[in-house]
Amino acid sequence: MRRRLARSAALPLAAAMVVLAAGPAAGQTIPTTPVPPPADPDAPPASGPTKTKAKAIGEAGTALGMVRLLPQAVPTDAILPGAEDDLPKQSALEGGFGLSNAKVDSESYLTYERSIASASPAGLAIGGHAPMPPGSVTQTALPDNEKPVSTGINAPDNPLVNLSALNGSAHARWSEELGPCVGTIADASTSTASASLVNTIPTMPDIGQLNGAGSGAEEALSKLGSLADLGGMLSGQRTNEAKPADDGKGSLVSAPNTLSTRSTVRLVDMPGTERKAVESTSTMQVADINILKGTPLGLTVKVASQPTLRVLSTGKAETSKVEYEAPVLTIERNGKELFTLDAANPTADIPVGLPTKDLKDLPGYEQVKDAPVVGDLAQTMNNGVKALNGSAAKKVLDLGVLRLSIAELTKRGSEQAKPFKGYQQGASARLLDLQILPTQKLKELLPGDAAEKLPSSLAQVSLGEQIARAFAPTGGVDCSKPEPPAAPPEGGGAAPPAGPDKLAQTSGAYASVPIFWTGTAMLLIGAVLVAVSPGRRGGSAAAATAPPKPSPRPRE
Repeated sequence: MRRRLARSAALPLAAAMVVLAAGPAAGQTIPTTPVPPPADPDAPPASGPTKTKAKAIGEAGTALGMVRLLPQAVPTDAILPGAEDDLPKQSALEGGFGLSNAKVDSESYLTYERSIASASPAGLAIGGHAPMPPGSVTQTALPDNEKPVSTGINAPDNPLVNLSALNGSAHARWSEELGPCVGTIADASTSTASASLVNTIPTMPDIGQLNGAGSGAEEALSKLGSLADLGGMLSGQRTNEAKPADDGKGSLVSAPNTLSTRSTVRLVDMPGTERKAVESTSTMQVADINILKGTPLGLTVKVASQPTLRVLSTGKAETSKVEYEAPVLTIERNGKELFTLDAANPTADIPVGLPTKDLKDLPGYEQVKDAPVVGDLAQTMNNGVKALNGSAAKKVLDLGVLRLSIAELTKRGSEQAKPFKGYQQGASARLLDLQILPTQKLKELLPGDAAEKLPSSLAQVSLGEQIARAFAPTGGVDCSKPEPPAAPPEGGGAAPPAGPDKLAQTSGAYASVPIFWTGTAMLLIGAVLVAVSPGRRGGSAAAATAPPKPSPRPRE
């Protein structure tokens, strides 16, 4: 009975050992998240190697306007310790409007990121961290898109930017056979009927911090009201009006006419070859720009030429180039030309100060109003203006400077070996920068701690901010059709690709596989041997005829 039990249980026991031993070995397989199928069955896979020969990378971005509070005042966050010291500092708050962006990347892992075009009504970054803006329109490829997507978008109410009739359009192209060889690959544009920017400057010091100042400044400051609204020249953030007015009155900067941006990335012909070059272009159109509209000291900026930034990469430094059509800006007041900003004269400073009591004591300046003095003009009681002579200008307490500047074209190029060998060319430019800078006198009027923390720039408004980047492989983009796969050899199918002779062992899981199968085979062989082996001779008869052993305690 015992031998029969051992033989009958040998095979099930071996099977059980196989199952139990298979558990740890199977547990070595790490599960992975499967790639979700596309919503459209005809769409290309989410990722995969490109089937085309053409390789191209490019990007173009344009912003109608950017508002920065405390620019270059916040350290940039970095993962590596100490890296933030080498990175440029960010603005405490940065907001943009009318943003258009076109991006092309043939080496993108995800197929729908090969071509991206997007138009956004506005964007916001706090300390360098930017959330996704609502109301944007975006188009991606693959799959290819025959028509662009467009929409009317509205910017949320805020005290910095007011836009009207903002529209956006985005078009992304990509060919499954030829890749980026479709002409214009990514195209994005925005337009707005009018724009008003900044009706308050929250980074200005509080007027209470300046109390107790001497040299005739205390009385002038007491009549100012608030530095945040420049003594009443800005409308300020009111409870019933949380955004700048539509007509631009009460705003630092406004544009009454249509503004538009366009960003494109495309392939263009190269002379003497069938290959293509990568071209990224940023353009902007604007007519007039008003500064301090609605005040007697307001300025009008006339844009004589439209800025266009074009970056071309042929794959070689010698033939790649940056072309920039610099704007010519004429600054006027009441139709009278004051000065011109161009490549030869890119910057102009306009002081902003307060009239002191000593100014009003001068003959001819008795009617000067207790309002900020802009440049060499002061307001009068009847809302007129009064020009200041040399001695009168010395009686003004200058607290800030309006700095106007254009262009600031920067460009950079470098040879690259990854993701492919070629030449990368990039550039950036701005139509108009308006910065509010504190003066040394303002720093002297502040207490010690506040004076030390006073930044070099309180606010910055940029109109027509443009960037462009292009990267082409050496020799240009190859737009020839890919070669068809080779036909299988005669007499049979194609030979399977040869695999590696030996796989690299990256963990102990590889060693557990042969151990598992070796142990399994030994268990099965042992079970078979036990099941088929015969018993000892006479063993059964002896067991049947042997008398039972007496009990150690016989029953009575």
